[in-house]
Amino acid sequence: MASEVKAVVARGKGAPVGIETIVVPDPGPGEAVVDVQACGVCHTDLHYREGGISDDYPFLLGQEAAGRVSAVGEGVAEVAVGDYVVLNWRAVCGRCRACLAGKPWYCFATHNAAQKMTLADGTELSPALGIGAFAEKTLVHAGQCTKVDPAAPPTAAGLLGCGVMAGVGAAINTGAVQRGESVAVFGCGGVGDAAIAGARLAGATTIIGVDLDDRKLEWARKMGATHTVNASRTDPVQAVKELTGGFGVDVAIDAVGHPKVFEQAFSARDLAGRVVLVGVPTPDMRIDLPLLDVFGRGGAIKSSWYGDCLPSRDFPMLVDLYLQGRFDLDAFVSETIGLDEVEAAFEKMHRGEVLRSVVVF
Repeated sequence: MASEVKAVVARGKGAPVGIETIVVPDPGPGEAVVDVQACGVCHTDLHYREGGISDDYPFLLGQEAAGRVSAVGEGVAEVAVGDYVVLNWRAVCGRCRACLAGKPWYCFATHNAAQKMTLADGTELSPALGIGAFAEKTLVHAGQCTKVDPAAPPTAAGLLGCGVMAGVGAAINTGAVQRGESVAVFGCGGVGDAAIAGARLAGATTIIGVDLDDRKLEWARKMGATHTVNASRTDPVQAVKELTGGFGVDVAIDAVGHPKVFEQAFSARDLAGRVVLVGVPTPDMRIDLPLLDVFGRGGAIKSSWYGDCLPSRDFPMLVDLYLQGRFDLDAFVSETIGLDEVEAAFEKMHRGEVLRSVVVF
């Protein structure tokens, strides 16, 4: 029987979100219903509200969540009722050319639920990243449910669903940071700080956080940055080189997604260094790089989509590291809030006052 629950819905571009009653259908073949326990307020949700991803309003927001499976549809083998899961937006198909090539983190045909959740009047909703977890229950494809150790609280585990995984993966998976290497992270918000934490996990010995805000730089130090640079007061490229013997870093990560920042990251790397873009740009943005430098400096320029993660591999591993005390997911949680405080959380995020506000149900 379908369920009626409260959820956060964005009705139009730039308009404040509101709490509305939505209808969550029983799961069909390959689908699961999850009772959401916690969901982080991610910048991606703000992109949806602002129309920066599509204009498929109304949107059911929320996509960084953990909870319990309460129902499964026909043919579901990945999870069972009662399983504790982190939701992901890359339910790999196993059959596309990327999956068959042994690179499922590049899957070109990821799955979402076939059925639609709706408003009470029957209007179909577009769930953010195919998840829509600012709701007491949500309907997803069963492959979007990744089982993890239930000892990890949902306020921490849920953060792996988007921003934290994107940042950690940018360092460990895409940037392939190695023991003893140097790393600079440009932009020390939630994703950037996760990249710093990932570089620390990988064994980097010099980790430089770059931002315009001293408060964010202090967060970066708590996450593992060995040095910080305020780019509003000094040339960040020069500062990074001075901190690395004049050479530049082995890996430079742009966690902002702005052309000027990307160009700084490109210029701050050592010969044969890697540049990783994990910040999300807007469609109008362009970069201007000297092609001779692209050729002459060697190395690689990479984009990192969802941290090039494989949820079934990476989520349980990071939860285990958290439970061992080696990866402080709790440090990302600035506050816990109710469902009716999401709009205020967007404002705090915009002002740079929080790493993560987390809705708790």
